[in-house]
Amino acid sequence: MSDEKPVFDGSDPEYRYKQVADHIAKRIDEGELRAATRLPGERDLAVEYGVALGTARRAIRDLRERKLVITLPAKGTYIRAPKKEEDGDAG
Repeated sequence: MSDEKPVFDGSDPEYRYKQVADHIAKRIDEGELRAATRLPGERDLAVEYGVALGTARRAIRDLRERKLVITLPAKGTYIRAPKKEEDGDAG
């Protein structure tokens, strides 16, 4: 799976928050992180990925904007259930 964290060596012109968000999104896509799983807190994510707290916060915001996670105040950030395909009933 994608347990190996990205290496931020400055060779990639992409923002670090985007790299972190993309890595977490990949873990979700591969089924490593499943629906209703709680993500580590922002501080823990920052340590885990070796980035600043603000970078971890921005990565979580990016994942929320992609509708991959939901943050519940005072509870944490959780992986959202995948959207179900439309049945195609309209007709």
